[in-house]
Amino acid sequence: MHVGILGFGKMGRAIAERLIESGHQITAWNRTSSKIDAVNNVTAVASPTALASQCEIILSILANDTATEVAYHGDDGLCTGGLAGNTIIEMCTMSPERVGALADAVKAKGGAFVECPVGGTVKPARDGALLGMAAGEKADYDRVRPLLEQLTRRVDYLGAVGNGAAMKLAINLPLMVYWGALGEAVGLLGNRGIPDEQAFDILTDSSGAIGPAKMRQAPIIELLKTGTSGVSNFAIDQALKDMSLMVALARTEAIDSPIINAAQTTAQESADGGWGSKDISLLAAWRKHKAS
Repeated sequence: MHVGILGFGKMGRAIAERLIESGHQITAWNRTSSKIDAVNNVTAVASPTALASQCEIILSILANDTATEVAYHGDDGLCTGGLAGNTIIEMCTMSPERVGALADAVKAKGGAFVECPVGGTVKPARDGALLGMAAGEKADYDRVRPLLEQLTRRVDYLGAVGNGAAMKLAINLPLMVYWGALGEAVGLLGNRGIPDEQAFDILTDSSGAIGPAKMRQAPIIELLKTGTSGVSNFAIDQALKDMSLMVALARTEAIDSPIINAAQTTAQESADGGWGSKDISLLAAWRKHKAS
């Protein structure tokens, strides 16, 4: 199958490499074309409309709403031309209202639209082990499901467009809360002489730990010891964007959101302290860093 990739950041590249190994032909568009040129067996095109002219199925994997707006509605954007025969699969994390507006724009140009935001970062994407949350017309989903199954360990159909976006925010909420809570848990130990390595090792091996906790232990310790860490799969700035979407969705659904509000406050404090580009997992080290 000839598949288009709209956006070629870390996730776009990992997904492209996974699909190439699965036997697909890949063409891509990215605002910085050099990112595409660095990968073998991927052809770059000059615009999203050029991508739509060559590929029946297009996976959109962009960083934020601004990038999405450019790709869909900017010069030579997807929705500046006809999309008859195209199916757009939107994989970005965004609000239900935003993804609904994109779906309407694609359909107005004759295209089909399936949202499928995913849980997981670069390595799961490369291994085909993402968690997919798909929504849209059932017939459109059924048509692209074999492709999505090559990228995911599990893909669920959730009904109408917007439901995938809401489910993605729901699964990210406990993750956002966990890293700050981990740092607070270590703070409870005070000055009792328990080494940081041992404290984090016990906490990330406990029943309260989330799945990725153990593999993030080493970068957290590295940051505490050296002040730097090479891990940045999901930056605090990106996490703050997701937290804002969670708070807004809670408001729309008329529910209180004190837990994510508190997590957002801690994350914002770290970003204001210069940590915005650091991985969200490193928030576990923020309290100790601030106190030192």
